[in-house]
Amino acid sequence: MNDKDQKQLGRTLWNIADQLRGAMNADDFRDYMLAFLFLRYLSDNYEVAAKKELGPDYPTVTEGDGRVPLALWYANNPDDIVDFEAQMRRKVHYVIKPEHLWASIAHRAKNQHPDLLDTLRDGFKYIENESFQSTFGGLFSEINLGSEKLGKTHADKNRKLCDIIKEIAKGLAEFSTDIDVLGDAYEYLIGQFAAGSGKKAGEFYTPQRVSDILSAIVTLDSQDPSTGPVKHLGSVFDFACGSGSLLLNVRKKLKTSGGTIGRIVGQEKNITTYNLARMNMLLHGVKDSEFEIYHGDTLLNDWDHLRETNPAKMPKFDAVVANPPFSYRWEPKSELGEDVRFKNHGLAPKSAADFAFLLHGFHYLKDQGVMAIILPHGVLFRGGAEERIRTKLLQDGNIDTVIGLPANLFYSTGIPVCILVLKKCKKFDDVLFINAAEHFAKGKRQNMLLDDHIAKIVDTYRHRKEEDRYAKRVSMERIEAEGFNLNISRYVSNAQAEEAIDLEATHRDLVTIEERIRTATRNHNAFLRELGLPELPGG
Repeated sequence: MNDKDQKQLGRTLWNIADQLRGAMNADDFRDYMLAFLFLRYLSDNYEVAAKKELGPDYPTVTEGDGRVPLALWYANNPDDIVDFEAQMRRKVHYVIKPEHLWASIAHRAKNQHPDLLDTLRDGFKYIENESFQSTFGGLFSEINLGSEKLGKTHADKNRKLCDIIKEIAKGLAEFSTDIDVLGDAYEYLIGQFAAGSGKKAGEFYTPQRVSDILSAIVTLDSQDPSTGPVKHLGSVFDFACGSGSLLLNVRKKLKTSGGTIGRIVGQEKNITTYNLARMNMLLHGVKDSEFEIYHGDTLLNDWDHLRETNPAKMPKFDAVVANPPFSYRWEPKSELGEDVRFKNHGLAPKSAADFAFLLHGFHYLKDQGVMAIILPHGVLFRGGAEERIRTKLLQDGNIDTVIGLPANLFYSTGIPVCILVLKKCKKFDDVLFINAAEHFAKGKRQNMLLDDHIAKIVDTYRHRKEEDRYAKRVSMERIEAEGFNLNISRYVSNAQAEEAIDLEATHRDLVTIEERIRTATRNHNAFLRELGLPELPGG
């Protein structure tokens, strides 16, 4: 399927969502829509693998039977089911019962089967607790199949679900989809729901093009980016991962350049988006053994895995990426000042946890790793505690690059943002400033970064280029002289320089003009005298 067809599939599914959500708001319906798309993906992937595994024994269902082939095989081979499922767990890392497969659910929906709701509930529970070797408890916890928004009675709810699933199945049937395409459709829908969610979208979605910049940066060689992308990235961490799209983009970027990635690790506080992230990973073909998403509060560091005090066991990551909530208000207790993440730099103020998020991620960065984080511009110049943290990071040589982005790129805010690139051990003594604030395409609702804009940012970072009104390498001496203020316009102004005025040439031009006026006045007065009319002054 080409890119055009992928986008068309996404639009088709979005239109279905728009038509069917009825009394539900977009956020509620999003959870249903994405869960069904996820089930379709798992089912398609599983059936393809089962057909390959069973070979000639994979049954053909006669027209009108209504059962999926695996249901027929299960009925005919009861003694072999345990061994078959054990083999499938080794091959695709999960099992789905025939009655829970998308095709079975869609058949029930098409025929308005009265037990659809109960079958779906059982299927979700099985996927959460039994399908995978890892337990995905609560994966569908936000999908309330008993909600009155689906209907007042059990029959009404069942009927509504039948209608929704029937339309989704019909929409998907229009496309000759392979399993890889559904991941793109999932991302498209997340983006569409984000566009309609306003400020709430900031909880779970990083605009794709901004994500592209961070992904490109952290997949380049950390010490010498000019050498190009790394061949292997051992681990990547996003401590405010939302729907996981940024982590997946890093993985995609690395695979595109011919590299491989080890472990993907994320943390998310919001339960809904935490579940979205887990679905998103699986839907993009990331095996349950290749990623870990944790539900917890990053600022409180309530993940035991990250609180390991033994340096030999403490997790460290090759790359850290993040788009944390901008200027999040928090209430740090005094004991947090002794927290290993903050004690060397100090606590971020209550009014803005931006530096608290940054220091959390930076703490878990490997010495040879690279971190790229999206933050509001205020972190570059605000005083008080933030100034002290910023100064310490600069004096320790940890801030490598400051990238200023255009305003109005995000669904959640119109303010301009920046990307900070940090390293514990960096090659260059200066700081690279990139002012890309004026490099964008204007859209109806948001400004957009085009391929050329992104390529220019990444290429400038990679080769550490300098360009008038765009990029400059600034010495630490200059930054110190500016009071460790990182306001980009202090170092790289994108204002158009005023054209220099040649005073002598301007004077000559004025003398010439004045002489022309005098000549024209004399000629005009000659005509006025012949006519007996008063002359003009100055002749």
